[in-house]
Amino acid sequence: MLDKSDWAHLIPHQGTMCLLDGVVRWSADAIHARTDSHRRADNPLRSDDVLRAVHLCEYGAQSMAVHGALLAREAGEAASPGFLVSLRGVSLAVARIDDLQGPLDVFGERLMGTDSSWQYAFRIEHAGIEIASGRAAVMLAGAPGMGNRE
Repeated sequence: MLDKSDWAHLIPHQGTMCLLDGVVRWSADAIHARTDSHRRADNPLRSDDVLRAVHLCEYGAQSMAVHGALLAREAGEAASPGFLVSLRGVSLAVARIDDLQGPLDVFGERLMGTDSSWQYAFRIEHAGIEIASGRAAVMLAGAPGMGNRE
């Protein structure tokens, strides 16, 4: 397992906004991360002392960021910052997640990746049961239409 200290500096999500705790495994096409951040009182996505299931989309998006950063590092490069531009086919099986005991397993599968965009399918499980899934698209900084945002 790759500890957060190995890769957190490679992504834009810092401090408590870095929601993933570790990477269980990853390959050129997929990532499996794990986290307990959904139970933390300082989770920045909480409102009214509740963390709603819709925020699992951010967990999926962060798995994309970590995966892209690990791929870039392996190639001797730095990943370009990305901007989430689309969520599709999102399915949520629970209303909230702050009351779930035990870690979340976050899976991302790269469906397509170019110099300007990425598309992933994501799935989040709790205790082996799928609680969220969907697809996400990210446009990378410097991509046509995004301008240079460095």
